[in-house]
Amino acid sequence: MPEANAIVTQRIDSAPGLMVLRVAPAGWDLPAFLPGQFAVLGLPTSAPRSPGSEPEDPALPPDAFLRRAYSIASSSLEHQYLEFYLVEVKNGALTPRIFALKPGDKLWLGPKFTGMFTLDEVPLEQNVVFLATGTGLAPYMSMLRTHLVRDGNRRFAVIHGARNSWDLGYRDELVQMQRLAPNFLYLPVLTRPATELAPWTGHTGRLPAFWAKGALEQAWGFRPGPADTHFFLCGNPDMLTTLQGQLEAEGFREHTKKVPGQIHLEKYW
Repeated sequence: MPEANAIVTQRIDSAPGLMVLRVAPAGWDLPAFLPGQFAVLGLPTSAPRSPGSEPEDPALPPDAFLRRAYSIASSSLEHQYLEFYLVEVKNGALTPRIFALKPGDKLWLGPKFTGMFTLDEVPLEQNVVFLATGTGLAPYMSMLRTHLVRDGNRRFAVIHGARNSWDLGYRDELVQMQRLAPNFLYLPVLTRPATELAPWTGHTGRLPAFWAKGALEQAWGFRPGPADTHFFLCGNPDMLTTLQGQLEAEGFREHTKKVPGQIHLEKYW
């Protein structure tokens, strides 16, 4: 069983079942990674579960070691820690144990970071639209924190779907990015505005329907096309499938190693 080789340095609970976790290596150096890649976190089944979690699968071996890949949210220019944006799966095996961690606790961090969901194969002159639901926002935060430059030549847009405003992770930071970088646009979209504590005057609906309304086209002043824009999709699999179909109907195609395209998918569910 792997030994704990990392330590929790910070935990921010942004909403019930949602948190930002910072993890630093203990006695070793973080290797380089590309924004958008993921790391693997691990804990033994002997680690405690969070108080609000549900019973897990009784067939889980008592001496098992649990691992799962999570997208890195911190900048690749940050070498002291990794940041993760996590949602607790109440009846899951690993996340309830991660949600029981507090600063100073130890866990296992895989020493290699991988993934092809990066900006590396997007031409510098191409605009980039990031579409996400829930914690699918995490890899985009790493990309923006690394690549967003004030007055840059390319446009960036984040379209983030969530149930309620308190589920809009990194909202304050993204709003600040929009204020400081004229080439960046942030569009939060809620699916349950009626349950807001204060009236929600922003965008509403599920992302495929929101995209069909043309809000980005109105904000940018032009309709993004395959010749000038790449799309990144991360989050709910139904959203990915539906939006991919909508974009393909507009002339975009999925990017693969063999056939370059403008639609980049991260199917992590």
